[in-house]
Amino acid sequence: MTFDFDQVFDRHDTGSTKWSRYPADVLPMWVADMDFAAPPMIIQALQKRLEHPMVGYSVAQDDLREAIVADLWNKYAWRVEPQELIFLPGVESGFNMALKALVQPQQNVVVQVPNYPPLRHAPGHWGLNKVELGFDEQADGSYSTPLATLNESLQGGGALLLSNPHNPLGKAFPREELQAIADICLEHGAWIISDEIHAELCFDGRTHVPMATLSPQVAQRTITLMSASKAYNIAGLKTSFMIIQDRHVRERVNQARCGMVDSVNPLGMEATRIAYSEAAPWLAELKVYLQGNRDYLVEAVRTRLPGIRMNVPQSTYLAWLDCSALGLDNPQQFFLEQAKVGLSAGLDFGDDGQQFVRLNFGCPRALLEEGIARMERSLRNRVA
Repeated sequence: MTFDFDQVFDRHDTGSTKWSRYPADVLPMWVADMDFAAPPMIIQALQKRLEHPMVGYSVAQDDLREAIVADLWNKYAWRVEPQELIFLPGVESGFNMALKALVQPQQNVVVQVPNYPPLRHAPGHWGLNKVELGFDEQADGSYSTPLATLNESLQGGGALLLSNPHNPLGKAFPREELQAIADICLEHGAWIISDEIHAELCFDGRTHVPMATLSPQVAQRTITLMSASKAYNIAGLKTSFMIIQDRHVRERVNQARCGMVDSVNPLGMEATRIAYSEAAPWLAELKVYLQGNRDYLVEAVRTRLPGIRMNVPQSTYLAWLDCSALGLDNPQQFFLEQAKVGLSAGLDFGDDGQQFVRLNFGCPRALLEEGIARMERSLRNRVA
């Protein structure tokens, strides 16, 4: 490989959220933050940008918009115009703005669970009626959307908060399923607010399908949220964007900032421009490395962690581990205390998540091996 994803960096005392939550003897594998250096071309661009000593309020320039537009065309054959982009400091503010602008109090907001906690909590910020919709687990371990229940839940319009690729299941929605979901939303006049922040991280030759690319009619009802933050590991630079192709809808959503959503970090915008215009070789190698980590994890769970099972993630660098057979009251607490591994608690992702934990395998292989070894020892000691 041209890029070194095996290098382990000490992130203690850097202000890292991931590495600050727990004592130094805990290996953190929880929040969706990879333990890899950011692409070197991004670091170099930021260093060059800082040769100019002014870092005041900034707005997106044409070259940033053009880089994103070109990237969307190259990856997804999605024709987006530069003015259809709205820049934000994070996707969370985007889906909250969309809910505030578009959904009426009497309408439902459907969230598929388990799901990213800020998506689950967003309807409550605006007094909207949330409907949590579970997935159907198939015999092969994959997950599918219960379309009949979705159809019933969107009677009267409202919105679907979609996570695609899905966090925490690692599901990459196939085109056919997305079309069936979109048909239901169109039938009932529901909005589709689609968090596609992990779009670039699909495995096994899959290509992400943006919801808005299905048809012009779907695009008119879809608010897409994207960012370079996950795939290029620059989340701390707080830069994302919405794609809203209908001008009137774009104006409505943009007006829903409510005095809470500010301008975007100038360094984040520069990093985003370089990510989409220059960092494709880095991303290609990252995906190979992550897929190798995923395969290592799947085999380790199967052979070394008795009582735990997992589906094979099709995307992201997140694994949803089912610990039901262990008979633990709180798997996250057990692994924190007994293995010194910090995982995300399943209850954060849904009320039925008590027996689940989420593990981040976006790290050098040595850290993943260490995490598995710690968990393996804790389970062995439990039955000794």
